[in-house]
Amino acid sequence: MKDQLTETLEKIAPLDRLAMSEARLRQDTLTKPRGSLGRLEDLATQLAGIQGLSLPRVKHKAIITMAADHGVVAEGVSAYPQDVTPQMVYNFLNGGAGVNVIARQISARLVIVDMGVAAKMRSNPRLLSRKVAPGTSNMVLGPAMTEEAARRSLEVGIEVVTNEVGKGLDIIGTGDMGIGNTTSSSAICAVMTRNAVPKVTGKGTGIPDGQLDHKVAVIEKAIKLNKPDSGKPLEVLAKVGGFEIGGITGVILGAAANRIPVVIDGFISGAAALIAAALAPQVKDYLIAAHVSAEPGHRLVLDHLGLKPLLDLGMRLGEGTGAALGIFMAETAARVLSEMATFADAGVSAKSEDKA
Repeated sequence: MKDQLTETLEKIAPLDRLAMSEARLRQDTLTKPRGSLGRLEDLATQLAGIQGLSLPRVKHKAIITMAADHGVVAEGVSAYPQDVTPQMVYNFLNGGAGVNVIARQISARLVIVDMGVAAKMRSNPRLLSRKVAPGTSNMVLGPAMTEEAARRSLEVGIEVVTNEVGKGLDIIGTGDMGIGNTTSSSAICAVMTRNAVPKVTGKGTGIPDGQLDHKVAVIEKAIKLNKPDSGKPLEVLAKVGGFEIGGITGVILGAAANRIPVVIDGFISGAAALIAAALAPQVKDYLIAAHVSAEPGHRLVLDHLGLKPLLDLGMRLGEGTGAALGIFMAETAARVLSEMATFADAGVSAKSEDKA
């Protein structure tokens, strides 16, 4: 019997080229000069290919925000204490965070998942408790987690997104919360893109220059100790990753297996996308890069994946805030394709050569 991860990977199919062709043909009949809506036209065509619909729909929207803690915080790599992770999860549940505001703006449901917060969370019907463990181990002392735990974090992500598909889902956004997770993401980025650690590492929560140098040294030490192999993505996740990164990886894979477009948020989601694409290269076609963050490694991640961000706003909050904005852009692209009048519908004369 095949395990859940293997079955999910095998279900990820190529995009529907016929639906994409039909979407492009319709684009060329709409009351506008050809190509005048730029990236929105490309985005609508990608959505058509993913969903297998010449007129893609973006009505049922969800953002899945994964939360977990990181043992490497003990090395002093963050400007904030680890207590902030559970505090921010409660803020999400109470509707007071940035992602709550933007999710309400775009009418998306927000799914909060405890993947490994290092605190006992109070029971809340709006919180999915899927704790793999109460935080990862300190990766400068050994692997962040076992490969079994890494696989479990992926399986949880797949299960969460599959459950959301059952509620009705046209598009999904990814988000994260976890003090210390830019450290793990920088390590993953360095290994998977084969870039030097200083090139991919940023200030995260806003640490000063001196602390940034220390953060780089910590990541270099973890990589040297654990020796993660870029050809073994699950091993990379286990050795230098985090439970929320694994969860997001599972969300990406599960969504692609169900032909759901995935709008990825910033650097943390980008690190997860690196793992997902290494496991299933076809998944890259299902990804929409919402924005490029202020973290230097994020642009390198997107370049490695061949993704062009929709927005460049200097954001670095995480949570799914950028993904929410990307979902708005995707919905706009889909609605323009389906609701805009054609030249024939509107009785507007087309460009001369189009009549020939």
